[in-house]
Amino acid sequence: MVTTGRPPAKAASTAAEPPRTSITKGIGLGGGLLIGLGVIAVLAFFSIALGSRSITIQTVIDAFFDPDATSTDLTVIRDMRVPRTLLAIVVGMALGIGGTLLQGVARNPLADPGVMGINAGAALAIVGGIMLIGVQSAGGYVWFSFIGAGIATVIVYGLAATGREGATPVKLALAGAAVTAVFTSVTSAILLSNVDVLNELRFWQVGALSGRFMPIFWQLAPFLVIASAIALFAGRPLNTLALGDDVARALGQPVALTRTIVFVLIAVLCGASTAAAGPIAFLGLMVPHLARFICGPDYRWILPFSAILGPILLLACDIAGRVVAAPGELQVGVVIGIVGAPVFIALARFRKLVEL
Repeated sequence: MVTTGRPPAKAASTAAEPPRTSITKGIGLGGGLLIGLGVIAVLAFFSIALGSRSITIQTVIDAFFDPDATSTDLTVIRDMRVPRTLLAIVVGMALGIGGTLLQGVARNPLADPGVMGINAGAALAIVGGIMLIGVQSAGGYVWFSFIGAGIATVIVYGLAATGREGATPVKLALAGAAVTAVFTSVTSAILLSNVDVLNELRFWQVGALSGRFMPIFWQLAPFLVIASAIALFAGRPLNTLALGDDVARALGQPVALTRTIVFVLIAVLCGASTAAAGPIAFLGLMVPHLARFICGPDYRWILPFSAILGPILLLACDIAGRVVAAPGELQVGVVIGIVGAPVFIALARFRKLVEL
């Protein structure tokens, strides 16, 4: 009787282990988020301190704690580097979350706002707005960007949804690649045939944070921050969608409504980001995989980690572009393309991509 009573005690002890493991993992991941915020703060400081113009650390400190101080260096910091840094943070956050949402709703590990035609649609709409009605401000760009991103999303999903199998990951990727090629070709044709539009967009088109001032940040930050905050609550629905549409419906998930809401969030996040910094590719593809590498397949953690990793990567690449090409600079879209490809190849080579 005594020996037969021991196994249940072990079983009870074993049954009690998963909650402790889950709590421990949650504490560890929460600590990782705090560390990520600290890394963002450090990179933001270097983003403000480093550039083509050499500025001392004391001058950087005076720019924040001595509002009465005036000099050319302080003007550069307050009017150029601070807005650029703040914009990098919110754009990186939006693109990281947008890429995660897109991969989750499409169940495609290769989905990315750039690959799926969303950035190309936003860029084409902005170019059309400049050419047709002379839009020249970020406040005007953003509405055309939303329209273009939304139209591109509808076209890609509509093309992929045709046929009996519906919008499979492979069909979404192919439709996105086709739409990206068409929209990019039309945009290039417009730019090559219109010198004024080309001059207006030649730096913006490659993805750039330079030349962005505080009014642009205030015009676009509300869209990026509010949509990002709402998207953080999409973790549980995305976890359910990852089980497949039939299982999601059986669990009471309104699949069509969920996809519609998520695609609207993607259009807002990617549209506003494109209006702010141009079509920065590859960030939304790379960030979700880095987040999964850290926290696993749970979207309740992937989304907040993507919101942290996006700004870290964008700030780091923006700083690298200024340091490597000093006294000039490489635009951040170029640097992202250079460093993003080998990182993603390494992820694909040494870590099996999860089927979403």
